[in-house]
Amino acid sequence: MKERIITTKKNGMAMLLFGIISYIMAGAAVPGGFASETPAGTVIGIIGLVWMMVGWIIFLGLKVLKPQEALVLTLFGKYYGTLKGDGFYWVNPFCTAFNPAASTKLRQSGDVSGEANPVVKLSTEGVTASSAVLPDKKISLKIMTLNNNKQKINDCLGNPVEIGIAVMWKVTDTAKAVFEVDNYKEYLSLQCDTALRNIVRLYPYDVAENVDTTGDGVADEGSLRGSSEIVAKRIRDEIQERVEIAGIEIIEARITYLAYAPEIAAAMLQRQQASAVVDARKLIVDGAVGMVEMALEQLSEKNVVDLDDERKAAMVSNLLVVLCGNHDAQPVVNSGSIY
Repeated sequence: MKERIITTKKNGMAMLLFGIISYIMAGAAVPGGFASETPAGTVIGIIGLVWMMVGWIIFLGLKVLKPQEALVLTLFGKYYGTLKGDGFYWVNPFCTAFNPAASTKLRQSGDVSGEANPVVKLSTEGVTASSAVLPDKKISLKIMTLNNNKQKINDCLGNPVEIGIAVMWKVTDTAKAVFEVDNYKEYLSLQCDTALRNIVRLYPYDVAENVDTTGDGVADEGSLRGSSEIVAKRIRDEIQERVEIAGIEIIEARITYLAYAPEIAAAMLQRQQASAVVDARKLIVDGAVGMVEMALEQLSEKNVVDLDDERKAAMVSNLLVVLCGNHDAQPVVNSGSIY
């Protein structure tokens, strides 16, 4: 389905004035024509009466659009065209607006509140009446933000993670949006969920060994936590490929929430803590060995004291205990001979 833009119908004000003036003239012609009691007057009165009965139909063709709005019109079941751009339009009054997603509410900007079909309640002397408000058939061309619910997905190592994304999108082809898919908002939401699962299962939560995330057969350091920009871009490209048929453009996709699933979060936290402790201890030991080596070299160069291998070993042991210990050292002063 190819979009067809209606560009020559911005004459709503002229038709509105024509309708009002014609009704005024018809209202004056009816009593005047029948009162004249002549054949011509009777004909004028009948024409005026008929116009007053059916003339209101021209007002059905008046359409008002605000900036970044569109209206898809059908005429007796066939695609008539699309109104785009702000203005006061007049089209064929028998055209009807078509938007199957008009009453669909998603977790997105412009759609986060309100019911699908709001109900206005009127109360008069204790009697309550309900009136359903028809959904607006206009299609927004603005950039919308779809905030998808958090999903629990297994990463490439089988660990369950919870992840949520925000997708910025807009409608670029109104004909495809309303005719190619049943409901373009629900279609977009479903494709976001599918694309998210397809991409997340290719990555580990954190950097892991022997994992190929790019598909080139070479292990890399890609991860959900460390490569969020790359993951988001792949998600965006995956969604765009799937929603192209619906006339939707994906502007950007961003990861808004990422964490291990609650059932393994505690175990993974202990694992991260243990890894951090090991790394810290390794750094401390490397530094302590360097300091001991430096101390022995300077003592030897300056001839401060002459130590044999046994005394050197004892000194090394004591220095390593002091430098690598968790608590402050409590030195013991030897006031006698070192031998």
